[in-house]
This record gives sequence, C-alpha cells and structure tokens, in this order.
Amino acid sequence: MSVFTLAIHGGAGTILKNDMTPELEKAYLDGLQLALDAGYAVLEEEGSAVNAVKAALVILEDNMLFNAGRGSVFTKKGVQEMDAAIMDGSNLEAGSVAGVRNVRNPIELAAEVMRNSNHVFLSGKGANDFAIKQGIKLEPDEYFFSQFRYDQWKDIRDSDNYSLDHTHQQLEELMKDKKFGTVGATACDKNGNIAAATSTGGMTNKKYGRIGDSPLIGCGTYANNNTCAISCTGHGEMFIRAVAAYDVSCLMEYKNLSLQEAMNIVVNEKLVNIKGEGGMIGVDAKGNAALIFNSEGMYRGMKSSAGAEYVAIYK
Repeated sequence: MSVFTLAIHGGAGTILKNDMTPELEKAYLDGLQLALDAGYAVLEEEGSAVNAVKAALVILEDNMLFNAGRGSVFTKKGVQEMDAAIMDGSNLEAGSVAGVRNVRNPIELAAEVMRNSNHVFLSGKGANDFAIKQGIKLEPDEYFFSQFRYDQWKDIRDSDNYSLDHTHQQLEELMKDKKFGTVGATACDKNGNIAAATSTGGMTNKKYGRIGDSPLIGCGTYANNNTCAISCTGHGEMFIRAVAAYDVSCLMEYKNLSLQEAMNIVVNEKLVNIKGEGGMIGVDAKGNAALIFNSEGMYRGMKSSAGAEYVAIYK
C-alpha cells in the first residue's frame, strides 16, 4: 500500500501579510483546510486520486474567496467564463472545459468530459450543452456575483487593462499587486495512482474568449503515474509557453530527477527566465509532495498518511 497524499492550492502571487486582515486570513486558511479535509477523506476511504482531487476542488469552487466556480471574476462582457481540467495518471485519460457559463462546478464537468464524451477538451456553448446532457448542476448569474469582484471589474472595465485576481485594493494597487487566482489539487491514492485537477475563472476584464494554462493538458495540468501529477497557478501565458506541467514530468522521466528537483528547475529557473510568476503543486506515485512558487505567496495545503499536514499562505 502506497503512502497517500493530497496537495492543494488556491492561487499564487503578491500575497502579503500586511495586506490581509486577521479575519480574511482566517477565512482563506479555513477554506483551504476544508478542501484539504474533503479530498483527504476520499483517500482515507480508499477512494481514487481522481475522486480526491475532484472533491477538494468542488469545495474551493464553492468558496467565494477563490477565483473558480462561484468566486470567478468578471470578463470584459461582465460575465463569468470558467475553465477546468482533470487528468488520471493511471491511464493518461483527461478532460478539460473552457469558457463555460453558469456551471456550478466546472471540475465536475471536466470529469464528465474525461469519462463520457470520447473527447478531451470541450469549450463554450458545446461544453454547456454537454453539461446539460450529463445533468451537471447549473446556477443563475446571481449565484456567481460577489460585490468585491464586481468592484474590481468596474474599476477597469472601460480600459484595455486586465488584472490577475485576488485583491481587495483599488486600481493602482490592483495593477501592481499581481495575484493569480486558480485552484488546484494533486493526489496519490493507496494504490499508487496519481491525479491532478485545476479550475479557474481566469483574468478580470479578459477579452476575446481568452483561455489560460489551467485547462490545457501539459501546461497547467498533467498527471502520469510514471512521473508526477502537477497543477499550476500563475500568469497563464508564461505557463503555456513553458509547457510547465509536462516539463516537470519530462525532467523526471528523461533526467531521472526527483519531483522536488524537477519542479524547482521549472518554477525557479525556466519560468523566471521568461518572467513567469506563480507556482505549482505536485505529487509522485510514492506519495511525495512538493509545493513550490516564485511569487510572494501561494494559498496552499498538504496532507499525507506519512504524517505531514499544513495549510499556509506566505513565503
């Protein structure tokens, strides 16, 4: 029986303690703990890594604090367009959705794509049509409304600027304090199978149907039992250009590096070289976990049957 492990993240970026009230900090930590407990409970009950990462992400998607599901940011058009992906490291099956609207839990839709669509990636109206066919829970626009997300969008909706999430500040600070709002989970179950999942509302004021790295297999999400399961958070364009998640797997497979070594090279060398800010979480099939970021902070947590457990925000 393998060591079983779950790692989660709720976004990375310029997250500073002096910008955070004690109440808000507690709310973030409690939200992370709730998601960690939900995913870990699946692993404890001998559930699969795939079901564990999905369970953790449903909790984060339902939490208004995180830019995914209910807490998703506003696009240029003043609506929410959500992306998500999930991948099973035991068989390399994967499911992704992009630009979906009114779907309560995009990660559940991504899982349905993986299991029941004969495809990997569905987008826009087609993905929503598939959600209806599969009985995925939908919610009205009001469900996704939060005042601080709306105010954040209102500040920049008449400009060509976009912002990278998690902020309660005004515009000048908004553009300075980059916070990348994505949620993700990686898990290794008792059978040594691993999985990864990522979900996001993308960028505030994003235009042209912009899609980031989160739903792109190999960029923001990847899992392979032979190497690792990775979920990324950061400036998506750079993670796409770096094919960041798959690059970790390649370094492990072809250079025989450990999970920690491979993730460190990608996050702190390759991404830094192209000004890619953010981080990633990962597990391998032995239950090892790593949570690495090159930004000021990353909402994150980890729990393992080997005894390690924590939730954290800052460096």
